[in-house]
Amino acid sequence: MQDSAFARWLSPLMAFCFTFIMIAALASAVGIQIDRQLDFWLLWFGTMVILALPLCYLEIALAKRSKTTALNALSSLTRDADASQKWRIVGWLAVVFIPFLAGAILAHLGMAASVAVGLGFSSQILFVGLAIIAFALSFIPRQILLILMVLGIIISLISSLFLAQPTTSWHWTPIEFKEWGNATVLALVATGLGMGLYWQNSLIQIQNTSEASKTAFPIWIAQFVAVIAFGFYSAQQNFSDTTLAIAGVIAAALLFQLAREQLQQRQLSVLMQWVILLIATLIWLIPNMQFEFNILLMLWGLLICLIYSIFAGWIMKISHLRKSMNFSNEIFYNLWRIAVRIVLPLSIILAMLAIIGPLFS
Repeated sequence: MQDSAFARWLSPLMAFCFTFIMIAALASAVGIQIDRQLDFWLLWFGTMVILALPLCYLEIALAKRSKTTALNALSSLTRDADASQKWRIVGWLAVVFIPFLAGAILAHLGMAASVAVGLGFSSQILFVGLAIIAFALSFIPRQILLILMVLGIIISLISSLFLAQPTTSWHWTPIEFKEWGNATVLALVATGLGMGLYWQNSLIQIQNTSEASKTAFPIWIAQFVAVIAFGFYSAQQNFSDTTLAIAGVIAAALLFQLAREQLQQRQLSVLMQWVILLIATLIWLIPNMQFEFNILLMLWGLLICLIYSIFAGWIMKISHLRKSMNFSNEIFYNLWRIAVRIVLPLSIILAMLAIIGPLFS
């Protein structure tokens, strides 16, 4: 674990890097078009405020309450709430989703880089090579991985300035129901919420402060800044897929490391740890299944967030999270509780319907 000084800036910096890379890897891959559409960007910003912000506070509050990583925490959280053990499934859904998401990043960014550079390898061989590199890098200290990821993003942003092409002007387009699903996916899944990543990396810091909100808000700000940075980046229309792919490999390595740490704390055998990591990652090798896996990725990530919002909003005892949040104003707590109990579940369900709907049209 990191010392408290490092932990203060680890989670916000990680939030910025993860959000930027995951949006870059997944936006086009899942068919989300965001090029200078004012209506969609405003919708996206709106979901960052009304959905991502309350969920970020929720994740950090659960970290303060449990004092351990997400997978390990569900045992004590369900006992404290006198809840069924079935709620613990969300921890397993999240920890398996982490390497699945890492596989998606490797598959999508690797393919884009391969096309840009003109490599003669098959997509499967390239994916395996990138996965091996990412698994090897996952044993490097977290501080070094984070620094490398930051450098990769900075190089990508700078290179986009030199490779920029003329772009269309900002414009309005008719808002469609599916855009709510897309915006919600970008605000929740592509920011890494629900997986326990920021929960895991804020454990030391959160125990040294009386208010979970002081830890959660900088993480959300970093995510929001990453959204704006990606808007600048994507607006250039032509950017370095190679440098972004390198950053993506480092991000995947960090995801593997975080997932492995959760499994270790759950005291799984080393064999079972690697079975989970390898299967969830290498499933992306199955040919002609990327469309189906992309849909699964969006629905799976949203389902995790939905379960957490229902569990925290309706199953846990009010006093537990109130004490963990320790808002300076009761109004803030009431607004947050309404968001977690009502706004988040309904919005996520609508987003899932928006994703599933076109499949049957």
